[in-house]
Parts: sequence; structure tokens; C-alpha cells
Amino acid sequence: MYLPAEWHRQAFVQLTWPHQDTDWAPVLADAIDCFCEIALEVAKREPLLIVAQKPDEAQAELTKRNVPLENVSFVPCPTNDTWARDHAFITCIHEQEKQVVLNDFQFNGWGLKFAANHDNQINRTIFPQIASIYQRQGIKAEYTNHLDFVFEGGSIESDEEGTLMVTSSCLLSENRNKTLSQQDIENRLKLDFNAKRVHWIHHSWLAGDDTDGHIDTVARFCSPTSIAYVKCYDTHDEHDAELQAMEQELLALRTTEGQPYTLFPLPLPDPCYDEEGNRLPATYANFLIINGAVLVPTYQQPDKDKEALAQLQKAFPDREMVGIDCRVLILQHGSLHCSTMQYPTL
Repeated sequence: MYLPAEWHRQAFVQLTWPHQDTDWAPVLADAIDCFCEIALEVAKREPLLIVAQKPDEAQAELTKRNVPLENVSFVPCPTNDTWARDHAFITCIHEQEKQVVLNDFQFNGWGLKFAANHDNQINRTIFPQIASIYQRQGIKAEYTNHLDFVFEGGSIESDEEGTLMVTSSCLLSENRNKTLSQQDIENRLKLDFNAKRVHWIHHSWLAGDDTDGHIDTVARFCSPTSIAYVKCYDTHDEHDAELQAMEQELLALRTTEGQPYTLFPLPLPDPCYDEEGNRLPATYANFLIINGAVLVPTYQQPDKDKEALAQLQKAFPDREMVGIDCRVLILQHGSLHCSTMQYPTL
């Protein structure tokens, strides 16, 4: 059994749909526009599962935008929010048994910051639909209960070869698993994901981030030997010292072959702010790898958007780069990767 990398062939992608009773309410129309654009790009290339409080409304919005619904399925479910990356299953592959293992961890609103009473129950509610999707592909799906452990999909990266990458700021935060030491948590990750080693990143801060520094906002595996990461080129920016320290950590890491990683620096976007003047966590590292493409968040910053797309094209030369305007997503302190979850196939 192993935790596949995101570039592994995918069975489908999950979105959890925004609605009026979420924090999206003030910008709901813009949020739905963004979710529809993501849905369109995914559904062109692979199946899409949409979890929605009112599936008929989600379907109507997609129909208006010519999203190919033959590749989309819907499941009704109460939700608090839309960040599928953190409340969805984290899926492992068991090749010998020809099955996938759907790991259901506890989601507590990023360390008790926000209500998660509905989101923490989504996986148990929708498991039959997910198992049915896999069954149609000839794959058995097994539900595994890990609800004794607080853990989010945005807090882990896998190279598919037994190496995980995480941040200490998130995994060691007081309101997640405070009775566990770093070694306890590392042992748990190795056990649950059958991993050989864990890269701990100790510098991962972005202003406006509610997650305590998820790895998927700052550094991402692009292959077993390469990492894309956020680099600050402005010495006057408040992130400069922290991101330079992270860069030094990444430079010191070694692949399983004992070699330095190939690093692809992604520019830190120019500061984005909400109406109250609070800086938002805009990042190009929050991209989503799907079958045949990489969906890249953009922020209407032409030079930096172009540079980020070019760097990721180098990292993924065989995939199409697709930019998606995610300015509305960062208003709720997440971006493209945070709003999605991929499910691998065998």
C-alpha cells in the first residue's frame, strides 16, 4: 500500500460546492463562476464528483456554462464550507489487493478555527457513491476510519516512492493533535501511508493563511526528484526572511538516491488584500495536477502569472498548463488546490 503522488493517473476529482449558507455568501456569484471554471477544465479530462447541499442548483450553474455533465456526478450532503482538500478522503492504493483505501481523518476546522460539524461527516455520507464510482471501474474501495487523528489533505505531499513532505507549523499546532510529539506524528504518518521517511519543513508562513502553514501553499513535489516552491524576490516583503529560510531547507533535502532536488521557484504574487486591508494568501504553489494538465491559480498579475505558468511547464513538460483566475478564492484564504481533491485509479 502507498500514498500516490498527485500526478498518478486519476479516477476522478471532488469539488464541494459553495452555497448561500457558507462564508461565500457576499461573493457567491463570483465563487460559483470560479468553481464552474475548475469543473469545466476537470470534466474535459476526467470524471468529476460534486458534493452539494442542493445538487440541482449546482447542476443548473454548470449547465449554463456548458460544462459536459455526462462526466459529472452529484451527491447531496450538508456542508459548512467548500475546502475539499482538507475534509475529503486521502486515498491510498493497494495494488496487490487491486483496491483503493479511502482514509477518513478527523477535520476540525484547521485547529478549531471554524465550524466543521458537517464537513467532518461528508466522507461517511458520500462513501457509497465513491465506492460505486470505483466499482464501475472494476476497483474495490475500502473505507478506513482514522477519526482519532486530526489531519488535512493540504498538509501532506507524497512523491509516491515512500517520501512525505509536511510542515511542523501545521502538524504540531496545539489544536490538532497536541498530545502527540513530532516523532509520534511521524510514526503515525509512516504507519497510515506506509511511508519510509518524512521531510519536515519548519518555515512555511504566508500572511492570511488559516491553515497554520499547509505544505500545499508553499512547496509541492513535481516528481520524485523535483519540488516547486514559493520564492520571494522582494527583500522588503514581509515574507522574505521566512521564504528564504524555507528555500535553504529545500536545498538541504535529498532524494531517495541521495541527490539534491531539482527546484522550480514560483514567484510570490504581489500583495492582495481584502476590503479591510488584510493581506490574502495568494500563492502559485496551490496548483492541481489532473490527467493531462495542471490547473494553476492566477491573480490577474500578468508578469507573475506568466512566470508561474512557465516554471510549472518546465516541471511538467508533458502536461498542459491551464490558468484559472482564483482572486475570489483567496478572499476565503484558500486557492485552487485547497478547493479540490483528486482520487487515484490503479
